[in-house]
Amino acid sequence: MSDLASAIGVRTGEHDLVAELKAGSEAAFALLIAQYSYPVYSLMARSLRDSADAADVTQEVFVKVFRNISGFHGDSSLRTWIYRIALHEASNQRRWWNRHKKQELTIDAPLENDEGETFCLADALASTSASPYDCAAHTELEQRITAALQTLPEAFREVVVLREMEGFGYEEIAEVLGVNIGTVKSRLTRGRAALREALVKDGKGARAVQMTENVAQISGSIRAVTA
Repeated sequence: MSDLASAIGVRTGEHDLVAELKAGSEAAFALLIAQYSYPVYSLMARSLRDSADAADVTQEVFVKVFRNISGFHGDSSLRTWIYRIALHEASNQRRWWNRHKKQELTIDAPLENDEGETFCLADALASTSASPYDCAAHTELEQRITAALQTLPEAFREVVVLREMEGFGYEEIAEVLGVNIGTVKSRLTRGRAALREALVKDGKGARAVQMTENVAQISGSIRAVTA
């Protein structure tokens, strides 16, 4: 009964929040942003090729939420509806990136000096929070995981991120993506396998094998490097 009461309480609170949002309450919208801004930003950082775009796309997500809240009828949870919008915006941003941004120079892009040595601009940034060794290890791990995620087909990547990094249940993922639970489970199984394979291909010996022993460990690593 306690779980049922809790669920009813959540739904009642959500219904009240939606009603206030539809009435144009600025306080309600501020509460919505406070509750969902970081989860949405985290999702965007894991979904986009260029994580620097995550903040901009997150802002656009909440603009879309504000403009379209009148069309939310409670067929799914508010969280599910917001994540559906977020993934749609991420998909739009990836398409734009494929057309326009591939040629831009990023801070992590490899450059060559006059002596023919390769470096990147990020190497010149000082850090006071960790040792040079820790920074190098962190950067390497982040680059490998980010690169591995980007090799996954979009359909697999979305399910892996929603399940393993965002903690969505199968039914929630099915609602967000508009597919059945069987499809969610199939994509998740194939996405996990593809992620492990990508990390092994990019890895070095025993370290890569250890790193890909289970998806929970991968998920923890991704949460750590994207926090």
